[in-house]
Amino acid sequence: MKATQLLKETEKLEAERKAARAEIASDRVAFARLVGLEPDEWQMRLLRSEAPQVLVNCGRQTGKSTVGAVLALHGALICPGALVLIVAPSERQGKELFSKVASFYRTLGYPIPAYSYRKLGVELKNGSRIEALPGTERTVRGFSAVDLLIVDEASRVSDELYHAIRPMLAVSGGRLLMLSTPWGKTGMFYESWENGGHQWERYEVRASECPRISEEFLAQERRAMPERIYLQEFECEFTETDDQVFSYDLVMGALTDDVEGLNLEWSWS
Repeated sequence: MKATQLLKETEKLEAERKAARAEIASDRVAFARLVGLEPDEWQMRLLRSEAPQVLVNCGRQTGKSTVGAVLALHGALICPGALVLIVAPSERQGKELFSKVASFYRTLGYPIPAYSYRKLGVELKNGSRIEALPGTERTVRGFSAVDLLIVDEASRVSDELYHAIRPMLAVSGGRLLMLSTPWGKTGMFYESWENGGHQWERYEVRASECPRISEEFLAQERRAMPERIYLQEFECEFTETDDQVFSYDLVMGALTDDVEGLNLEWSWS
């Protein structure tokens, strides 16, 4: 009887997993709800997007890392053999986003079992992998054919790292998702946001637009910190950094194409 009961429970569990996999394959928004997230309107648009390059400029605590984790897990579960990389400025930050992935995976009841399960990565039995990497140019080299590349806190990722990770998408034609709050008018996140043109799909989400953040809290934070910092952390504004001698706008305003290059002729006597 015990063996029969165990068999029935196993069959029931497998049926539930098959149902979950069918739901996963149908719609990312439905998948987000399966893992316990009721997406905001902007998150629903991002979840349904197929844009190859995406910039998400968000205020603090507005849900950018959460939606990134949903996309990472969804991609690994529905695409056998997929490689999903999470890159962040530090191991701690990469681990934080991966912990959201792991939490959602547990909530689903592990619909596809794992071959290996580590603090910074998982390999599923469908051949997919999710790896979180500390953000240095040396540690990310060696990965290729990436299907989804998520850069968390992208404004603080070095240009060297950014240039090292882009070739990982060359063969796979994978997606690049850059998530961040601003950090000055410098770096590839800022340059892509301001000057990247139509090749990027952009999302801007101010903390004042997030239904989970109260007006009272924002008023308190505005009183507690310099205006420049508040605008950067909560209102998505690219403000000048403390160590800039000249402002970005002043430098760019000084540039001109009207000056001809020097023509130096050397004379040897």
